[in-house]
Amino acid sequence: MIAVKDKVRFVETDMMGVVHHSNYFRWFELGRVAYLKEAGVEILDMMANGYLCPIKDVACTYKNSALFDDEIIIEATMIAFTKVKMVFAYKIIRAKDKVVLAEGQTTNAFTGADGKVKRLPDSYFGKIKRLYDEEQEG
Repeated sequence: MIAVKDKVRFVETDMMGVVHHSNYFRWFELGRVAYLKEAGVEILDMMANGYLCPIKDVACTYKNSALFDDEIIIEATMIAFTKVKMVFAYKIIRAKDKVVLAEGQTTNAFTGADGKVKRLPDSYFGKIKRLYDEEQEG
């Protein structure tokens, strides 16, 4: 599990002062990118080499409201991984009281620029698999 701290910005809130629901998906992405970076894989490097990872499926369950200036913790855990897809589970937690604000999941497919499924080469797969395996064992 990778944890990223962030702070709710004013622009992320609605007229009621509550975080707009769409921002949780952005936070999921922050966690996912941080996870890959921890594994030693840079998204821009993958893209430059012809590997994209578009979202195939996304879900979010909202539990409590996040408000402007709340410090949040984004937890990202990879729960499934193959050469053609990765599945992450997320928790968004308010830092001050550890209340879970939202939980979600994404499935990303690995594709080429043409949108067709493209198997990850060992150079990327091996790095991500090491971190994934460490988490599964721990």
